[in-house]
Amino acid sequence: MARKNKGRQRIEMTRMSKESNLLVTFSKRRSGLFKKASELCTLCGAEIAIVVFSPGKKAFSFGHPSVGAIVDRFLSRTPPPPRGGSRASNRRDQPLPLPPPPPNPNSAVQLLEAHRNAAVRELSNQLTEAMNQLEAEKKRGEGINKMRRESKERCWWDGPIDGLGLGQLEQLKVAMEDLKRNVGKQAERVRVVEEEGLKVPTASFYAGGTSSFVGSGSGAGGVGVDGGGDVKVSDGLGLSMTPHGYALGYGCGFF
Repeated sequence: MARKNKGRQRIEMTRMSKESNLLVTFSKRRSGLFKKASELCTLCGAEIAIVVFSPGKKAFSFGHPSVGAIVDRFLSRTPPPPRGGSRASNRRDQPLPLPPPPPNPNSAVQLLEAHRNAAVRELSNQLTEAMNQLEAEKKRGEGINKMRRESKERCWWDGPIDGLGLGQLEQLKVAMEDLKRNVGKQAERVRVVEEEGLKVPTASFYAGGTSSFVGSGSGAGGVGVDGGGDVKVSDGLGLSMTPHGYALGYGCGFF
C-alpha cells in the first residue's frame, strides 16, 4: 500500500519571503540554539557566548559564565585559568596562577557598537554610490536640455508664432515678403512662357542651390522645358527666404 505522506523532507535553506513566517522561525530557532548551547555547557563544561540579531535589528545573547566575560577574554586573548585536579597545580613549589581579570561590562557594548559602526559604514557607501549615480544622471539630463535649447534656437521659425520675439517676427515678415515677391516673379515667367505657345501641363519647380526656406540665393534664373512639357527653373530663382544676411537654417521652410 502506497504511503499517503512524503515523510520528513529536507528544507531548502533560502530566505523566507513572508515576514510573519520569518519572525516565527527566528524565535523558534533562537530558542533551540540557546538550549543546545546550554546543554553543551552542562555536559562538557564549555564556556560559550552567543549574540544574535533579529530581523528587526534587536539583539539577543546567551553566555556561560557570562557574555561579557567571554567577549573580554576573546578581545584580550587571555588564556583560561587551569582547572583543579592536575598534579602540577597541586604542587606547593609551583607558583599560583594569576587570577583572571575581572570581566569588563563594557565589552558586550563595544561588540555591539562595532557591529553598528560596520552597518553604518556599509549604508554610507551605498548612499555615496547612489548619490554619484544621481549626479551623473543629473548632468546627463542637463546636457540633453542644453542640446534641445540649442536646436530650438537654430530653428526658431518652426516654433509657434506666439512664442517668437519682436526681432524674430520682423525677420519672419521680411522673409514672407521676399517669398511673395519671388513667387510673383516666377508666376510672371511661367505666364510669359505659356503666351509664347509652350505647352505647360504641369509645372514643377526646383531649387538647385542651397536655401534657407524654399529656393536658392537671389538672382536671375533660366526657365527650361523637359521632354514631358514640365517647366523646370534652374539655379538662381531668387526665392531666398533669408532676410538681411541671417542664416535661418537649412531645409526648414514655411511651405
